[in-house]
Amino acid sequence: MSHHDPNGNAIEIEGLTKRFGDLVAVDDVDLTARTGTVLGLLGPNGAGKTTVVRMLATLSEPTAGTARVGGYDIVRHAPQVRSLIGLTGQFAGIDELLTGEENLRFIGRLLGMPTKDARARANELLAQFNLSDAADKPAKAYSGGMRRRLDLAASLVGRPRILFLDEPTTGLDPRARGELWGLVRDLVADGTTVLLTTQYLEEADQLAHEIVVIDRGKVIATGTPTQLKAKIGGQTLRIQPEDHDRLDDLRDLVAQRHPGLEPMVEAGAITIGVNDDNVMPALAADLRDRGIALTEFHLGLSSLDEVFLTLTGRRTETDEPENATEEPAT
Repeated sequence: MSHHDPNGNAIEIEGLTKRFGDLVAVDDVDLTARTGTVLGLLGPNGAGKTTVVRMLATLSEPTAGTARVGGYDIVRHAPQVRSLIGLTGQFAGIDELLTGEENLRFIGRLLGMPTKDARARANELLAQFNLSDAADKPAKAYSGGMRRRLDLAASLVGRPRILFLDEPTTGLDPRARGELWGLVRDLVADGTTVLLTTQYLEEADQLAHEIVVIDRGKVIATGTPTQLKAKIGGQTLRIQPEDHDRLDDLRDLVAQRHPGLEPMVEAGAITIGVNDDNVMPALAADLRDRGIALTEFHLGLSSLDEVFLTLTGRRTETDEPENATEEPAT
C-alpha cells in the first residue's frame, strides 16, 4: 500500500465523531490538510480540538466517521499512522529528571535507533533548538520557553512527516512564542505538514495556510485567514488620538454621530467595525472640527478575533466548561 496520499493531502477526515456518554465532543467533522502546509484548528477551550488530535494520533478511537493520515486509516492502520507522526503539546513524554540530551537520546533509542545515531540526533536537535547550553541540565530546571522547545524537539526525533502541535505556545511570553513560530515555519519549509490546534487567533493568522474554526465539536467555518477575515464584512477602522486622555471623548463622539457603530477601546485606540465606505470621510471631518489630533486613522481587514466573535458570539479566550449550554446551538 502506498504510503503517500494520491490527492496530495496529508490528513483527510470525514464525518469524524466522538461521544463520551451523552456528550458529543466531536460532531461530524470534515477537514483536509494539504501536504507541506499548516492547518489551524481554531476554537475555544472545550471545543473538541484536542479530541480530534487524540483520534488522529490513534490514542482514541472515533465513535463514527473515518480519517486518514498520510493515506493510512487511523483505525485499520494505526501502527503505520504512528510511524508517520510527531505529537507535541499536552502529550509530550519528557522526563523531568533526565537532562535535555538524555530525554532526546532516550526517545531515539525507543524508536529503535542505534545508540550512536540516537546521540547524534539528540545533539543535532539540541543545536537546532538553541538548547545546547542546557543539554546537561535536567528538564525540570528549564524555563517555559525552553521546555516547549524541548517538547517540540522530542516530537521530531523520528523525523515525522506530519506533526500535531496541540496548543504549542499556551502560557509562553511573546518572545518565546515568536521563536517557536519561527521553528514551525522552518519545519514546514522542509516539507513537514502541521496540524496546529490553538485558541490564539494571532497564532493561526501567523502560521496557518488554512483554518478550520470549531466550536462545541462542530466545524462552523473554514478558509484561509484572509477569507475568514473578509467573510464578516471584514474591515476595522482604528483611530488613535495623539492625546490619550481624549480616548473617551473620541468614543463618545463616534457613538453619538454614528449610533450604528460600536466603538471598542483597546490599547490606546478605538476600533470600529466598518461596512459603509461613507463612514470614514464623515468621521474624519467630525474629528477635525472637534480639534482632536490623531496619530492613526487606519482601515484594515478585521483581525481573526473579530471574525471569531462574529462566528461564535463570543471571544476565544473565554474558558468555558466542556458542555456549556447558555445558548441553544444553531
